[in-house]
Amino acid sequence: MRVIFLQNVPGTGQKGDVKEVADGYARNFLFRQKLARQATKEVLAQEELIQKKQMAVDNVELKQAQKDAGKIDGVELNIVEKASKTGTLYSAIGGKRIVDEIKKQFKVNVKPKQIEMKSAIKDIGEHNVLVKFPHGLEADVKVTVSES
Repeated sequence: MRVIFLQNVPGTGQKGDVKEVADGYARNFLFRQKLARQATKEVLAQEELIQKKQMAVDNVELKQAQKDAGKIDGVELNIVEKASKTGTLYSAIGGKRIVDEIKKQFKVNVKPKQIEMKSAIKDIGEHNVLVKFPHGLEADVKVTVSES
């Protein structure tokens, strides 16, 4: 029986694949688990339409991610914090604070999970932070922490 996979099935097929499988396997497992549908002309046409819509959405997301990454790639983000005499900050600067500052200074929407740093910033000076965007895009941001 020809089926179209609705989800990835390890060892059998990936989402969107059209393959020939045993009738019993299709009826007793794939259809019951909603992992696949019988590949009729109507179902194939419907899946093709869904894929075209998804590609259009992906293109819009890619363009937005390229625009946002271009805005902040290589910029210097200035943050003013209270620090001790030795240059250690009283409160560490994490991803959430960096996201807030990027939104405030550059008007770019970024989520905390997109910020990649080895650890929270705990001292005054320059620190490099990587911002990851969808579709494998990245932006390097230099965070300069100064004492208030």
